[in-house]
Amino acid sequence: MKGIKLGDKTSKYPIIQGGMGVGVSMHNLAGNVSKEGGIGIISTADIGYQEEDFNKDPMNANLRAIEKEIKLAREIAGEDKILGVNIMVALKNYAEIVKECVKQKIDLIVSGAGIPKDLPQYVKGTNTKIAPIVSSLRCCKLIVKHWISKYNYVPDMIVIEGPEAGGHLGFRKEELLEENKQTLEDITVEVVEYISEIEKETNKEIPVISAGGIWDAKDIKKFLDLGAKGVQMATRFVATNECDASQEFKQAYIDAKQEDIKIIKSPVGMPGRALYNNFIKMTEETKCKIDRCYGCIKTCNVANTPYCITKALINSVKGKVNEGLVFCGSNVHKVKEIVSVHSLMQELVSEM
Repeated sequence: MKGIKLGDKTSKYPIIQGGMGVGVSMHNLAGNVSKEGGIGIISTADIGYQEEDFNKDPMNANLRAIEKEIKLAREIAGEDKILGVNIMVALKNYAEIVKECVKQKIDLIVSGAGIPKDLPQYVKGTNTKIAPIVSSLRCCKLIVKHWISKYNYVPDMIVIEGPEAGGHLGFRKEELLEENKQTLEDITVEVVEYISEIEKETNKEIPVISAGGIWDAKDIKKFLDLGAKGVQMATRFVATNECDASQEFKQAYIDAKQEDIKIIKSPVGMPGRALYNNFIKMTEETKCKIDRCYGCIKTCNVANTPYCITKALINSVKGKVNEGLVFCGSNVHKVKEIVSVHSLMQELVSEM
């Protein structure tokens, strides 16, 4: 079993921990995943929510927190391990966030929730590697061709997030219906075939990573056999001692039943997979009062958004799960206990 090679670093195992915000995957989770041989990912979405001045100056609070969180994660993981961040294209201050992560010499930027058309311009001449998140072959081709033609930059990695992923999804709601849904397996085969052609043309190795609904070693092996170089997993890493979310947030995963998992309409303008809790039920009937705008998302309009997604995500990660939004993957109902990152990683790789 090979790890994932990025530049002059290679992970021990072909497992990436997905970025989860707000505050779910910070330095403790990401650092420990990298330490255990995977690739840990820090979510940059409102990463500064614990800073004292976040309510007054969220932008600077976020930039300051990026430096802190990357430093703390590095101390846990070690300098020789691969450490990454997830940055949503939908963020209003996307460019500033990217620049700060590059300044802090992060190894990898994974970017989705929109098309990261101009991401290469921020990393050229640095050691930071970049990976767009795609949901289809069409999206993959669009990004790869644009990066090569405009920036002469070949992606360092491709992350495919399929329809079973958690959080924001790169599909229209009708594409998520069972009769219309394209499987992650099918998308993986198509993207792997296309990327293999690009690898030959550019003489550059581009790992393809499959994500969304991957649960155990059997799933990992299936996607490696299809040609992926690794998988990205998120839901299972929430139920770990090292996850940065509150105990109440983790307990919501343990208590979740299959019927609690719903596709919702996010204020970001995308469908998302989340737990259908009291908060979501309430927002379907009543518009929440929004006291202030944190200026987080480009597409959010305070006048007509049903609720503030920043406040909703902060509430849930701090433990007020019935007053907030709890994103999850399609297999959250399988979570039964909280374990250590070490034991989870060993379970996944030893079974292989």
